[in-house]
Amino acid sequence: MGIESLLVILIIGAIAGWLAGQIMKGFGFGLLGNIVLGIVGAFVAGLIFPVIGLGFGGGILASIVHATLGAVIVLFLIRLAKRA
Repeated sequence: MGIESLLVILIIGAIAGWLAGQIMKGFGFGLLGNIVLGIVGAFVAGLIFPVIGLGFGGGILASIVHATLGAVIVLFLIRLAKRA
């Protein structure tokens, strides 16, 4: 993996984490937290979405949507854990 690929992963993670924080009101983690949230969200979505048959195709926009939906799932689970 080259430095360009790593940079794209970090940018997509940051955008996805920020979007997920906007969708799930009350969550703001800063730049580093958004990057981590976006990357974890992409991982979670990569595990869940193929099982249910959901695919977004390729490209940057599809990657952002994929990671954002995964990050929203992660934030939802965090919210559930805090209530319990």
